[in-house]
This record gives sequence, C-alpha cells and structure tokens, in this order.
Amino acid sequence: MNWHPLKSFAFGSLVGVVALALVVGCSSSTKTETKDEASPAVETDTVVVEAAKPVDAPEPSFEPPVFEASAEKLLASRLPIERTTEGWVRLFDGHTLFGWVIGGKANWRVEDQAIVADDGENCLLATSTVWSDYELELQFQCDDETNSGVFVRTTLDPQSVQTDCYEVNIAPASNPFPTGGIVQRDKGKLFETDADTWHTMNILCDGPMLTVTIDGEVTCELDDADTPLSGFIGLQHRKGRVAFKDIQIRPLGLQNLLADGLDRWTIREGMDGEYRINDEGQLVVDGGKQQLESKDQFGDFVMLADYKMDDPKSNSGLFFRAIPGDEMMGYECQVSNETIDGNPLQPADCGAGGIFRRQDARVVAGEPKRWNSILLVAEGNHFATWVNGVQVTDVVDTRDADENPRRGLRLEPGTIIVQGHDKTTQATYRQISIASSGNDVNASDDR
Repeated sequence: MNWHPLKSFAFGSLVGVVALALVVGCSSSTKTETKDEASPAVETDTVVVEAAKPVDAPEPSFEPPVFEASAEKLLASRLPIERTTEGWVRLFDGHTLFGWVIGGKANWRVEDQAIVADDGENCLLATSTVWSDYELELQFQCDDETNSGVFVRTTLDPQSVQTDCYEVNIAPASNPFPTGGIVQRDKGKLFETDADTWHTMNILCDGPMLTVTIDGEVTCELDDADTPLSGFIGLQHRKGRVAFKDIQIRPLGLQNLLADGLDRWTIREGMDGEYRINDEGQLVVDGGKQQLESKDQFGDFVMLADYKMDDPKSNSGLFFRAIPGDEMMGYECQVSNETIDGNPLQPADCGAGGIFRRQDARVVAGEPKRWNSILLVAEGNHFATWVNGVQVTDVVDTRDADENPRRGLRLEPGTIIVQGHDKTTQATYRQISIASSGNDVNASDDR
C-alpha cells in the first residue's frame, strides 16, 4: 500500500498539527522517467481517507473520522463536461474529506453526502488549496439557533475577521450579522433560514468585489474587498447543527493559451511527431516523442485543460514550471486514461491528473472517446488536481529546492509543455487556459 501524506497545518491552540491522508490500495504502477474503448468497468475496491490525530497534542474530544469510497461512488460524483469546461469542480466529493483539513476538535463527518457538524469547539474545516478569484456555490442547512459561517480568502486560523478573512455568516436574525451578512464588514440584507430547507449560497470573489447570494437573492455586496485577496475556504462549526453539500468552485480569469493558435508556443526541433491546429481551432498532438513549449513562464497559477484521446493507451502530459528551453524538465500533470485490469483505482501510469513521480491519481476519472477536463492548481509547494470535477491529487513537495523539478522543489516560474509521448500518442486539446497569480514571466520580458 502507498501512503500519501497531505499538507499539514498548525491551528492556533493546537500544540501540533492536523492532517488528512490518503491510502490507495493495490497500486502496482511503476514510476520511470519514460512513460510507456470503452469506459473501464467499475470495481468494488475502495479508497480510504483518514483524518490523522494531532501530533504531540492532548487526546482530542472526537476521534478523527475515516472515510471509504468506491470507484463507483467517486466516478458518480463527476460533473458534466458542459460544466467542467467552464472550470467548475467539486471541493467535496460527497463521500470523503479528501482535500480538506480539520482545524479543531469538532465532530466533522459525512452523512448522506453532506458535511455535518453539531458538537465540539469553534473551528474550521478548511480546504488544503488556496484560491483567489472564483465563484463558490454550495448548499447549506442549519437549525434555527445555529451560528456558523463560510469563510473565504481566509487564513487557516483567522484571528480577526476584519483582516484575516471574510466570514459569510450563517446565524439567526438576532445576530448582529445574520445569515448572508459579512461579519464585521457588512450586516447585509436579512435572510431567514428554514431548518427543514436546503438553501443555496453563491459567493463571488472577483478582485475587490465580493457578492453573496442566497436562493437567488443578493444579501450582501462589497466593492472594497481587497484585503486579503487570496486564501483558503473554510466551513465553520461554532454553535448548533450545520450541514453543507454540493460544494463547487469555478476559478475566474482563465485565458486560453490556444486562442491564437500556436503563436504563444514553440515546437522543439529535431523531435518526431506533429503539432497542428485543426479546423475547429483545437491542438492535435499526433505521434512520436515531442514537446510544445509555451513562450511565457508561470509560477503559481490555475490551469484548465480539455483533452480527448480515443485510444485507452494513448499517453500525453502537461509539464509545468519546466526549465525554459530544456527537454521536458518540469513537474508533469499526467494525461492518461489507462487503468490496470479495468480498475479505476489502479492507474496504469499515474492516471489522468496525477503528478508524475509525486502522487498517482486516487481514481482514474478520465475516459477515452470523450472530452475530459483537468483543473490544476499550483501554489508554492502545493499542487492539487481535479479530473471531470473530482479531486484526484493533493500533493506537497517537501524535497529540497532544485532548479530541476525532477530532482527537487522548484518554486521559480517555468514554461508549460504539452507532451507527445510516443508513436501511439494521438491527443486533442481544445483549451489550455491559465489564470496566473502574478509571478509569471512574459516572453517579451525574457527572450
């Protein structure tokens, strides 16, 4: 069995840290520098996600939960391609807390495909991924006297709701900031909840603009939300029962690097295969080892790629933070739908969305003969990927710093490379879109 520890965070009063970890069973894929019709049959094997106990801390009041999910359940939580091609992904797969970190002693758990808490200390359940500009949509249900909230652009242990985050409150009408208001910033328009009803909350964070909408009604608008501009997303337990489900996010500001054909790219000379733009404006990668390299460089970013490969064994990849001008020397987000013995929990070669040599995809969520979407978030030494809306990796690179990501941690900006792997490669990309965090290098500045 392979043990993949995820990111660990310190939380204020805790002496140690709390982490989530993924156990993937029965993986027999190998990692080498060279990677080697129908939808795969779904097996009954499961992935197990466990929330670890605090390290060197007193015994918690609540045992960290352990979750299991079959391939069938994970694949059923995928989103339609019409939605994922716009960038929408699930932050919660409906069955596990993969991609989340429990920040205190509350009884966070999964019930009926919802995240629930109703006892314990005031704390956050936070994403392990940092987000900047986005649209967040979720459903929530609360008791009449519940005091909870959705924290956006937050630190992991916010000390001040005026400086460290924005707290969209879920609270009774008697609260100074009732449901839909932003605590210590704007009371907003009163929205009264119903304990028997699931309400839909939409939060739009776009630069200094922050808009809260509940059940189609705008409850609060800020036009000066410029501190902070990025952070984690947190669900709060404070008082009473609260439940959240169908939590989805869409990053904003994505720009398609293929919009101008190959103008923003360089084809490496002396390699086999072919890159071309077809009549639909899509990039075709056809046969042989080869690389197409972006002229611009990117450090921290969100990238959305739509790909299609008819052959289940066809193999491509998206390299990032690559050494400019070198041959595929970067981190690699795998593009491969191949499985072992038709089991989606056993990727044959890292799996679509897997970070090659760092972490295999926990489930192969891409399929041949259809369009698939990969969303990659690279922020510092943390990488996370979603395929067709389901999160498949959550990676922290803890290696020593090195210019070459094959050998160690690279934080410096680098190029994006679209890989042609071998003579069997036949892949089509209809978008490779990026929203940068601002530490990229424009080709005109670098070459």
